[in-house]
Amino acid sequence: MMRRIVESWLLLLYFDWLMHFRGFQRVHAVVREQKLRPAAKVQESDRELSHAVDLACVFYFKRVLCLQRSAATAVLLRDHGWNAEMVIGAQLLPFQSHAWVEINGRVVNDKPYISEIFQVFERC
Repeated sequence: MMRRIVESWLLLLYFDWLMHFRGFQRVHAVVREQKLRPAAKVQESDRELSHAVDLACVFYFKRVLCLQRSAATAVLLRDHGWNAEMVIGAQLLPFQSHAWVEINGRVVNDKPYISEIFQVFERC
């Protein structure tokens, strides 16, 4: 588990750097272009991998944004054979935007009803 937490922490750092220096479009492109790897023989559950990202957020040196967390989660899951999608949505009143990850329409890194609160704008 410690290896997955470190891997997650490094992904958080990478997406933090991308957001700061290259912007949202590059973060979006990296997640969209991440290929799904074939599942390994000993496959970790999506919940274990998502939990590793959550723990990495606790040890990150600053507040982790939902876009950063979701991008890292989607890439980690795809790297371990899960067909994960990062979803970006917004609500109008009060205006808020949010990002989360889904596998086959099931939310894996947020509340299960989050897709009912936000209008989906993008899936990648």
